[in-house]
Amino acid sequence: MKEISHILTRQKQEIKEKLQGEIVERDIETKIKKDVEKNIIKVITGVRRCGKSTLALLLLKNKNFGYVNFDEKGLIDIKLDTLLSSVKEIYSNVKILLLDEIQNIDGWELWVNSLQRKGYNLIVTGSNSRLLSKELATHLTGRYIEFEIFPFSFREFLRLKKVDLTDINYLKEKQGIVKNLLREYINKGGFPEYIVKELSKDYLLTLFKAIIYNDVVKRWKIKYAAKIEDLARYIISIYSREFSATKLKKILGFKSTFTVLNYIKYLKEAFLFFELERFSFKEKGFMKAPKKIYSIDLGLSNAVAVGVSKNLGLKMENIVFLSLKRMGLRENKEIFYFKNHSGEVDFIIKQGLKIKQLIQICHNIDDYETKKRELKSLLKASKELKCKDLLIITWDYEGEEKIDGRKIKFIPLWKWLIIHSK
Repeated sequence: MKEISHILTRQKQEIKEKLQGEIVERDIETKIKKDVEKNIIKVITGVRRCGKSTLALLLLKNKNFGYVNFDEKGLIDIKLDTLLSSVKEIYSNVKILLLDEIQNIDGWELWVNSLQRKGYNLIVTGSNSRLLSKELATHLTGRYIEFEIFPFSFREFLRLKKVDLTDINYLKEKQGIVKNLLREYINKGGFPEYIVKELSKDYLLTLFKAIIYNDVVKRWKIKYAAKIEDLARYIISIYSREFSATKLKKILGFKSTFTVLNYIKYLKEAFLFFELERFSFKEKGFMKAPKKIYSIDLGLSNAVAVGVSKNLGLKMENIVFLSLKRMGLRENKEIFYFKNHSGEVDFIIKQGLKIKQLIQICHNIDDYETKKRELKSLLKASKELKCKDLLIITWDYEGEEKIDGRKIKFIPLWKWLIIHSK
């Protein structure tokens, strides 16, 4: 008990210091804030170090609450009822609890469920999608709401840099500054602590190791840790491209495709990357076609991967995918990619049974052959999928063109991100 009280006292001081430092307002904060007082468990998920606990602390800043961070050895084997006694000792008779990285504790879901029934207002965070979603769905049905957060969006990155977006549509000088910062964002990514404190890339290397060894290897008791690290390094370097487990098996020297698929699943559950399916009206089309990979953060990919592509178009595509996710769209339910003999469309947005929008990413729209190829793919898909909302996201070009009776909008990436990063 004495050791637990010591840990909680230290953690209390740590969060006090964190709240005194520079904190960037998150766009999702407004969305979550309206549910803070509701008698429902608030679950915040996302990759390690993306700002989950800081966001929760901001939501509770002027409230009396207790805090426990379970990402600590001294709390791993703790009896949860004993822990509650220590929380009361350190924080008095609080009825609001913030439970950080809760998935590290066996039986957490039953304990949280009992606390909720006793009238506690709970916010829990976690860095593993499957463990959280599986246990939440099983034990907390109808009593929780989940929010997935990411490293900084470009809009949040601009907020950190204190860029005033007033009159951005008219002032070319300000647009130039924003485009310069977009290049910096593409290079550095958006992990909050790394960006705010202007740390070296060693921070990202350490973070990568923590994701692999704490959130994957230790959790799943993986015997050949070096192999899964090799896979992780490789797979986050091929973002915005198709992949197959069979090819990965050959390239990285795995003995079975089954092992590769399992490792991919574990890494994906730790939010290291996302898989996107190719859209098809036939169910078999989904199953047979290769998937595409998107990294959780380009800064992380740049820091740890070997031979990262210098193709700006691929980087733009990865950023657009993450922005679509931030908008609340779900991969393989509302977001897909499309490919047939006529070419490829980077993203299709599905709403119900209809295709709502087609989005193409094109960095070098000034190149005639490139523009011709991208337009051809978009127009062919437009007719096949019966969708007239056609968008091409460029680096710098903005306009509208009518081709074959169909209107195509062009918008620069920086402008689209400012509008859609929320």
